[in-house]
Amino acid sequence: MSKITETAEQKSMGFFDHIEALRWHIMRSGIAFILLAIIAFSQKEFLFDFLLFGPTRADFPTNKLFCWLDGKSYFFQGMCIKDAHFVFINTDITGQFMLHISMAMYVGAVAAFPYIFWEIWRFIKPALREREMKNTRGIVLVTSLLFSLGCLFGYFIITPFCVNFLIQYQATAIVQNMIDVNSYIGLLVSMTVPTGILFELPMLVYLLTKIGILTPDFMRKGRKIAYVIILIIVAIITPQGDITSLLLISGPIFILYELSIGVSNRVHQKIVREEGF
Repeated sequence: MSKITETAEQKSMGFFDHIEALRWHIMRSGIAFILLAIIAFSQKEFLFDFLLFGPTRADFPTNKLFCWLDGKSYFFQGMCIKDAHFVFINTDITGQFMLHISMAMYVGAVAAFPYIFWEIWRFIKPALREREMKNTRGIVLVTSLLFSLGCLFGYFIITPFCVNFLIQYQATAIVQNMIDVNSYIGLLVSMTVPTGILFELPMLVYLLTKIGILTPDFMRKGRKIAYVIILIIVAIITPQGDITSLLLISGPIFILYELSIGVSNRVHQKIVREEGF
């Protein structure tokens, strides 16, 4: 009974009351982000030696796995990722300190994502009808899980392939690779966070189908085009050129697309039943 009363009060709030409520949600999200960033900042050895530069090491889990598979199966021959031989450089006197801060902020933001999304959801939830709340049950858990899986896939699968190829690639022996550490961080972030967002595809499809913008038939008809686009994108971000790495990375994204079709189909059928068509 108290929950119903609380929801009714929240729905009758004025504009400035909503702004005040939003301010507190933002403040709590900011505090969670700052706390997690401080924790990451305090773990300097783990942050740099294991997390940031992990994909360049021979003992990185992905590198060890593919080196083991290389000797076991013909399909994985040539997939063994060795130590990438390169030198990181810093040309700014405050560079290493700012690097420490920026890495702590990246890690803090990714780690705080589930809580931040939960705060956003708490702000939106009172405006939903009872049926809408029922249909979106578990949205925070699913969204957080998909984002985390995407970031892990980008970090453990895509990043090692990109690093191994790009660091060791030479257009000419005259030019030696001395990598700006900020350039490497940019690569790492661009391979993980966008992949986490990409893995939110089923949730996006769910919402677009729910409001009538997307249908499962449209997704089925566009499957071939979508697959070609996925292969092109994967070929660009993992330029090794061999079919094994191409299928290894694009495979989970194909599965994600098919899963999204299933989500769209289920939502669409439910809408049809409710509307009596």
